[in-house]
Amino acid sequence: MILVNGESKAHIEISDRGFQYGDGLFETIEVRDGQAVFLERHLERLNSGCRRLQIPFPDAKLLSFEAKELCRQHRRAVLKIIVTRGSGGRGYRQPDRIQPTRVLSLHPYPDYPETYREQGVVVRFCATRLGLNPALAGIKHLNRLEQVMARSEWNDPAIQEGLMLDVNGHVIEGTMTNLFYIKNNRLYTAELVQSGVAGIMRGIIMILSADHGFPVIEHMFTKDELLSADEVFICNSIIGVWPVTQIEQKHFTVGPITKNIQIRLGRYAGDDCTEAG
Repeated sequence: MILVNGESKAHIEISDRGFQYGDGLFETIEVRDGQAVFLERHLERLNSGCRRLQIPFPDAKLLSFEAKELCRQHRRAVLKIIVTRGSGGRGYRQPDRIQPTRVLSLHPYPDYPETYREQGVVVRFCATRLGLNPALAGIKHLNRLEQVMARSEWNDPAIQEGLMLDVNGHVIEGTMTNLFYIKNNRLYTAELVQSGVAGIMRGIIMILSADHGFPVIEHMFTKDELLSADEVFICNSIIGVWPVTQIEQKHFTVGPITKNIQIRLGRYAGDDCTEAG
């Protein structure tokens, strides 16, 4: 089912700036037992992104109501929320009166094997590099051509994700995930000040880790630093946490810190669904 500005239909205006210029943002949300997991956090990030792009944020209570109505009869699915600047004619100049477009749609949950979570996944480095743009770094805007190009680099079903570097050679994230690594009992992730997407799951892991006396260190790191790690894992709002057991020719084990984070995250998500229900 798809809702466009609250109406059940499957099209938007061809003049919509989301279609014309990628002028908007989106959230991808896990649906579990009729509940949109971490919905409030997703809406907060959407609101923050709208402020960054100067797009009027649709009413949060309305978005929440529409999301819950779409999800409540679905045991397992993916909810996508898109907000664009709406229609505004030809040209880059924003319309004087902005009327945002909001689109909510439900999609089948990806059929990922449970072994990815338990036994880990194989990833590779991508040749496509991320450009630097501090004005857009962190937000989940609709311009995702770098990720599209990076994901087109492989078709091998044995490889589950590609890792992306920026133009300066720093490892930033996966095509669809954020990346963490553990070295000498310290937890690290990329500093997303010039590129990358600050994922909801990334933020939750950072909060949970800090609460348990294990703060995450954000910094810029290279391929060699990553390959010297003791443990590596990737995450997003749909997959949760997947341990990484191989990056190209380098092998890793599914370590105790990664497993512990998975357990804490599972409990936290369960509590969120209980509170929402």
